[in-house]
Amino acid sequence: MAGYEYVSPEQLSGFDKYKYSALDTNPLSLYIMHPFWNTIVKVFPTWLAPNLITFSGFMLLVFNFLLLTYFDPDFYASAPGHKHVPDWVWIVVGILNFAAYTLDGVDGKQARRTNSSTPLGELFDHGLDSWSCVYFVVTVYSIFGRGPTGVSVFVLYLLLWVVLFSFILSHWEKYNTGVLFLPMGI
Repeated sequence: MAGYEYVSPEQLSGFDKYKYSALDTNPLSLYIMHPFWNTIVKVFPTWLAPNLITFSGFMLLVFNFLLLTYFDPDFYASAPGHKHVPDWVWIVVGILNFAAYTLDGVDGKQARRTNSSTPLGELFDHGLDSWSCVYFVVTVYSIFGRGPTGVSVFVLYLLLWVVLFSFILSHWEKYNTGVLFLPMGI
């Protein structure tokens, strides 16, 4: 479409000045996860693109969602009297959730390690993180299930909105302050 500019020259010049800035104050991240991620990132070859790490972690969450959709399509596996999900599925889901979280923590470190950090890479990472919020919450919902002893679908809906709203607010705060604050719980 000739004549339409989606991004002005002034906005494009902002990409050259952009620098990622985050403040992580979560003790679990500071004392356990970041040292772990700093060790893990050294395992990856420097030719491995950070966006591939990001996408791989996201696909693990999608796989978890599909796996639990197959074994528990109605979220009744935790309800009494219903077919239960095999134990091996829960083990696989737990391992893959941890692996996805690890890859999400390592991708930015890989980008900085290889000097390939870009605003577009950050957008890709955080865009997939926003979708991951949905897949992760729905996957965790399978643990609690629905039914008389489970969690209602309405509560699932509210939980999804709380997680997504927290994600949106933290990025809105970053937009206004220039720093992505990662406090406890995010």
